[in-house]
Amino acid sequence: MNLNIAVLSGDGIGPEVTAEAQKVLDAVADRFGHTFNYSQALVGAVAIDECNNPLPDETLELCKASQAILFGAIGHPKYDNNPDAKIRPEQGLLKLRKELGLFTNIRPVQAFDALISKSPLKKDIIQGTDLVIYRELTGGIYFGEKTLSEDGTVASDLCEYSKPEIERVAHLAFKAAQHRRKKLTLVDKANVLETSRLWRKVVTAISKQYPDVELDFLFVDNAAMQVILAPSQFDVILTENMFGDIISDECSVIGGSIGLLASASVGSGTALFEPIHGSYPQATGKNIANPLASILSAAMLLEHFNLITEAKTVRDAVNRAISEGVVTVDLNKETNFSTSQVGDVVASFIQKNKEVLNY
Repeated sequence: MNLNIAVLSGDGIGPEVTAEAQKVLDAVADRFGHTFNYSQALVGAVAIDECNNPLPDETLELCKASQAILFGAIGHPKYDNNPDAKIRPEQGLLKLRKELGLFTNIRPVQAFDALISKSPLKKDIIQGTDLVIYRELTGGIYFGEKTLSEDGTVASDLCEYSKPEIERVAHLAFKAAQHRRKKLTLVDKANVLETSRLWRKVVTAISKQYPDVELDFLFVDNAAMQVILAPSQFDVILTENMFGDIISDECSVIGGSIGLLASASVGSGTALFEPIHGSYPQATGKNIANPLASILSAAMLLEHFNLITEAKTVRDAVNRAISEGVVTVDLNKETNFSTSQVGDVVASFIQKNKEVLNY
């Protein structure tokens, strides 16, 4: 297969972890006979610094012309810590999602057996956890009308959803559940929010088209407790934009590090693949960031194009690296493995015809 991939490394550790994802994709291409063509483009704080625009027109056009996007991370303290900043790195990602129609974010969460001891949660709580979050991505409070009074003392953010917006992400979540353990949990706040009541009404109606999938409901505050108290009860979680953002980041503690969580953003066209972690500016340039979330995002990219064997090969290589202790400092404070060394080892496991690195 020949794929044209736009690479938007972004800010902070983004370029470092994305380079390892590319390294792994190249190992896959070498082993399985594919060709992956990469084109780099600016996004986020680096794009603001160079173009005064978090998503330059050239970047957007490249993304539209590509078959997939490999995304790093965005954000910088000079914008994050300045409430008066008019242009922010995150605006670039939000615009990209909107322009490409990326209405669904998919975030798998798994407890790796070899890392259970690294989680702050007890082994008997997290063992067996294997869930996926389907988060609506282009609607809700993040995209609603925003107001600020003239004196700067009153602000509002409108949360708005339409039936079609809910239907399209719900269908994807139900279809995913059909291929997993056939259970879907809608997370909302229907006891308070009108938008959540619409979600329940629409999702309940759609559920009749998927009689083999069990549907249940949780208020978001209860769901936030349950993913910590008993995460293995969940199969597919479906929720709106802001709730999904919070719940999926909360789930990062299950595996012991946010550096393990991959994601895909899909819609009607070009799909985007990214780790869920931020730009981690404190680690920039130190070669200590965990690249596994970015590598697992590359596995999701392969799976998106029905390269199932290739995706499994990447995940198997990641599992082997974790099992053999080839991890960065966030997972083992005694480790000496750098970002690039972890990528090298994972790539070497994929290229079975090449000698495995002596680590």
